Amino acid sequence: MTQHPGGVPAATRSAGQAFAALFRLLKVARPERPIHPHGLGLSGELTRTGNPAAPSGIDWLDNAGVDAVEARFSRSLGLPQTLPDILGLALRVTPSAAGDSPPGPADVLFASTGWRVPGRFLLRPRLDVAGATMTTLMPYRGRQGPVLLGLCTRSLPPGSLASGEWVLGLHWATPSGRWRECGELRLYAGPHPADTPLRFDPLGNQPPGAQAYAWTRRLRKPSYRAAQRTPPPAVVHRPGGRPERPTHRTANAPATGRNAMSTVSQHFSSPPADVWRVIADGWLYSGWVVGASRIRDVDAEWPQVGSRLHHSVGAWPLVIDDSSRVSAMEPGRSLELVARGWPMGEAKVEITIEEAGDGCRVTIAEDAIRGPGKLVPKVLRNAAISARNRETLRRLELMAAGGAGK
Repeated sequence: MTQHPGGVPAATRSAGQAFAALFRLLKVARPERPIHPHGLGLSGELTRTGNPAAPSGIDWLDNAGVDAVEARFSRSLGLPQTLPDILGLALRVTPSAAGDSPPGPADVLFASTGWRVPGRFLLRPRLDVAGATMTTLMPYRGRQGPVLLGLCTRSLPPGSLASGEWVLGLHWATPSGRWRECGELRLYAGPHPADTPLRFDPLGNQPPGAQAYAWTRRLRKPSYRAAQRTPPPAVVHRPGGRPERPTHRTANAPATGRNAMSTVSQHFSSPPADVWRVIADGWLYSGWVVGASRIRDVDAEWPQVGSRLHHSVGAWPLVIDDSSRVSAMEPGRSLELVARGWPMGEAKVEITIEEAGDGCRVTIAEDAIRGPGKLVPKVLRNAAISARNRETLRRLELMAAGGAGK
């Protein structure tokens, strides 16, 4: 981008200061992270295929290799997941190197935008990562001129990003040119999905062979500095007038990247072990799962991961034979299922049990993941699923209290 003396630099400097002022204002309400307040930590690897036929002019992109990646997915404004928001994916890439002195980590930030010109330079709120495209929004400077990076989803795990592998294609383009694929990014959450404390610095940690333009530094640096400044300790006054430091609590779960599942919870007077005994007996499912009319067979390994429950759904004589498969399980604490009922489709179901006083709290989270059920508007889908699962919890509580499964 050409920098005209006294023109663009002054404009970008003013815009940068304006963004910084906005960030300082947001930090009053969100001291730790004024934007992208809640996230999901991910890890994986980036396989670079290189660009031998049409080099980009950035060494890192033009050479093949495999890089370790730590990442954070988040929603920019922190809006409820039922509302569209600007999606963000921050990558910390550790480039591989054949020499004795490998380059340091590189931080690359992507945001949901359009894919064509001019949409690739415009932020685009999205409800879900499915179908979303992301770019660096501002180009890097390479040997041959400006280079924009983009990510396009190839495949998603069922349910949320925390439930499996997220595969994206890495692309590059000149500001007005066509996209060229140059790699594949694979990301996944750990066994206990959570946010990450990583702080990303795309201006200080740049990919080998890439540089930030001076105008992008003037635009972004003041707001980054404001966002990452350590917040002053808040003071809360007790009724007697003596100040005390507040106790910080995390009230929000990590962003999952997908529409939030329909979730209902209920307190049970029964201990967790009694509830788990009912859940662990596959032959009892038609007694408490609303919609399951009969159980035809249960794998001997149930409820181990990969085992199946063969059931029928519907009311006689209009019943459908299908099965549910265990996709994750922690004995006594949680069970995750992929429940099938074609031609209606498939749903992901997560059941968790937490100790709570003299009993426990049982939670069921569910949503459609494949088939016609996904075509139902989410607000209507959530209402139907929640009503059914509230009755499911009532039945499960009665069976646990009555000693079923012993």
